[in-house]
This record gives sequence, structure tokens and C-alpha cells, in this order.
Amino acid sequence: MPGSRAVTLVTGGAGFIGSHLVERLLESGHSVRVVDNLSTGNTENLAAVAGEIDFLPGDLREAAVCRQAVRDVELVFHVAALPSVPRSLDDPWGSHDANVNATLRLLIACTEAGVRRIIYSSSSSAYGDAPVLPKVESAEPLPRSPYAAAKLAGELYVLAFARAGSVEGVALRYFNVFGPRQDPHSAYAAAIPAFLSAAYEGRPAVVFGDGRQTRDFTYVANVVDANLLAAQAPPRASGTVTNVGAGEQTSLLELLDLIRDVTGRDLVHTCRPARVGDVRDSVASLERAGRVLGYRPTVSLREGLHRTWEWFVDTQRSGAGVQTASLAAPA
Repeated sequence: MPGSRAVTLVTGGAGFIGSHLVERLLESGHSVRVVDNLSTGNTENLAAVAGEIDFLPGDLREAAVCRQAVRDVELVFHVAALPSVPRSLDDPWGSHDANVNATLRLLIACTEAGVRRIIYSSSSSAYGDAPVLPKVESAEPLPRSPYAAAKLAGELYVLAFARAGSVEGVALRYFNVFGPRQDPHSAYAAAIPAFLSAAYEGRPAVVFGDGRQTRDFTYVANVVDANLLAAQAPPRASGTVTNVGAGEQTSLLELLDLIRDVTGRDLVHTCRPARVGDVRDSVASLERAGRVLGYRPTVSLREGLHRTWEWFVDTQRSGAGVQTASLAAPA
């Protein structure tokens, strides 16, 4: 790794979102370090760039790991987290420890090391069932799960450190991110990878609820764009939170129709009771993201599904399998 450039750190960089971000940073000329405990990430996600990065195996809940990770670092993308609403209901303490305690330790290390800016991967789950649509950043957060509460707490820590002048910080609230490398086989799998897997294997897709609930499905390349814009934004962006979504409201039944069209498969579905902690409707307001970051989504849901399906089929045919999901795949 070149020693003359300041290092850019990606936490959770072996995961779904993190690995896509790592690749784009390298393409942009950054010197990249990745820290990941590999509890849900996978080094295979970084196989194509393994010789170009500084990989640090370690857990951010350990202060020594945080200090080592931020050494000579100018910019931090904090993507690492323990995702999933259902998982957090099964293990609230684990969610808090990985998503809040680790974030606080990282912020302390960033402050001590003189890191310029941290970009935090937050989650639209913080809004909960706030009745106003689209979701605007000024709305009162009403988290409905330990995961949502933990991501909100981490976000507030980042913004507090930023407003105190310790380190610049921008929080990005992701809306239902999907794309290549997202795991369809986890017990906590998100809707799109689970539905694509069902289409490929010729089995019914499982819908929790009546299927009329809506989401703002956001292709991963759009999320990477938002992160890079947040890194380049002027200092006045520090201390702000912005949504990152597609700005389009899609029901699960509409999503199933799109997947049938994209895949050409006769996908049927079965309904099960709605899960505790799931919100009914969600769609992002992108007004602030456009104004503060200059963000607008460039990859549509249909195009994102097409790219993801192509990747899924290729990996299945090659026998490579689907890699473990990200350390941060916020709902």
C-alpha cells in the first residue's frame, strides 16, 4: 500500500454494502483499509481487490482494534453493524453491543487520532411507523425494534461528536438496500434476495403480512454514490442526517410482479403473519439529500433487480454460491 496518501477506512468492508464501497473507493484512487470481524462478512467479497487493500481482522468493540484501525486515517466510512430487526428481537444485547458500543469506541478513537470525517451508515428503521409519508429527516423517530433503536443511538452519537467539534460526521439513513452479494439464505434475509432465490429454485416466496406493505427498495450503487458525496460535501454538511433511498414506494406484491417480469419465472408466493417490529409503509423524502449532498438515485428498481438477478444466476451456475450478508444491510 502506498504510504504517502492518507488512508480511508471502511468498517465492515467485507460485507455486502461495504465491499461495493471498497471497490469504488479504490477506483477513485483512495488508499483503503478494511476492518471486519467476519461475523457476517466474508473475505470472498473482497477477493478481486485483496492485493490492493490493507485488511485488518478485528472487532470494533475492542478499543485497541479501533485505535489500530484509525491510524493515519483521514476518512472513515462506518458501515459495520449487526443487521436485522428479527435478529435484534432475538438478541437485543448483541444488537446494542455491536451497533452502539462499537460505534462509540470508534468515535473516541477517531477523535484521538484526528480523523477528519466519519460517514455513518444509519437506517430508515429509525422512523418506525411515523405516520407521515414520505419519511422526512425532521420527523420524530419512533423505532419499533432494538435494531432500530441501536442504529438511531449510533447515529446520535456521530452527530453529537460532530456538533461538539470532535470529528466531522454525516449520518445516512438507508432505505432497504439490495444488490449483488446480499445473502438470500440467512434466517434474517431481506425480501429481494429471498424472493430472487425462490424464483431461481422454483419454490414459493414467503411474504410476511398481506403483501400490501410498502418499501423504498434502493440499489446498492445508489448507496455507494451517497457515501462518496457525503465524503466530498462541504463542512456545513457535518452534523446532519440525510435519507438515502430511491424515493419510490413499492408494495411487496408489486415487487413480486417486477421480479416475475425481470426473471421470466412463474413466481408464486405464500403469506405468513407479519413479523414483530416491521413497519407498514416506508418511502424516503430525498429533498434534503439532494440539497445537502447533491444526491439523486441513478439506478432504478427494475434495473437494479436485473443486475442482481444476473449476478445471482452467474454465481449459482459457477458454483461460487452467494456470499454471507453484510455487516450492515439496514432495512
